Amino acid sequence: MKIFNLIIPFFLASLVASPAYAAEPDNVIRLATTTSTENSGLLGELLPIFEQASGYKVHVIAVGTGKALRMGRDGDVDVVLVHAPKAEIEFVKAGYGVKRFPVMHNDFVIVGPKSDPARLKGADSINAAFTNLAKSGQAFVSRGDNSGTHKKERSVWSKVGIKPEGRWYREAGQGMGKVLQIAGEMDAYTLTDRGTWIAYRDKSPLAIVYQGDESLLNPYSIIAVNPQKHDVNNKGTNNLIEWMTSVEGKKLIAGFRMNGQQLFVPDS
Repeated sequence: MKIFNLIIPFFLASLVASPAYAAEPDNVIRLATTTSTENSGLLGELLPIFEQASGYKVHVIAVGTGKALRMGRDGDVDVVLVHAPKAEIEFVKAGYGVKRFPVMHNDFVIVGPKSDPARLKGADSINAAFTNLAKSGQAFVSRGDNSGTHKKERSVWSKVGIKPEGRWYREAGQGMGKVLQIAGEMDAYTLTDRGTWIAYRDKSPLAIVYQGDESLLNPYSIIAVNPQKHDVNNKGTNNLIEWMTSVEGKKLIAGFRMNGQQLFVPDS
């Protein structure tokens, strides 16, 4: 009995000391964001500057927007940086997020084989481009991961009244960088944000075959997880949001380039 009484306190103490059970330090901010902000290299450029200036350390979890918002809903992160306006509005209305702050935007483009067998280059709208694609039966690789890009793709299919299915339509369930790699290997089409495409295009045999539709605008917002619902680093989060939307943050976003091209445009 005496041995048992000694073991229990020791076991409980080891749980408290274990990293798996320890709370995050006050200087750590858990950020769930899209694969596009990570794959493009933007956060790798911005966050070290913020960390040096603020003393905070940002832990980045790069996932699709749908999963990022679920992590925010469950209190697994302190803040989300995502690009699916309708889902973001619902997230805030449900009380999981405090407020949406516009950060930046780019746009979506369709990339595919340079020969463009589906003839998307001549389409007069994104709806026409998707319709041509479905009729052609040419391979299309979808994110298939409930990300902001996947949500945009599904909204276009819905608008044109087409349910994509069959051998030509492949759902990868992967991030944007991996999907671009798969599409390149398959000589297939895919929808991508321009920022990730610019970062990956030199490694891809594909080319932009459709762009420019106004509906393809791709805005990103940052949202603090509601501290009334979860034990989150609200102070650190507010510091990050203020910095990302500051004049300095906007200048850094505007100045981030790859292959001589600007990847994101800061929002006011």
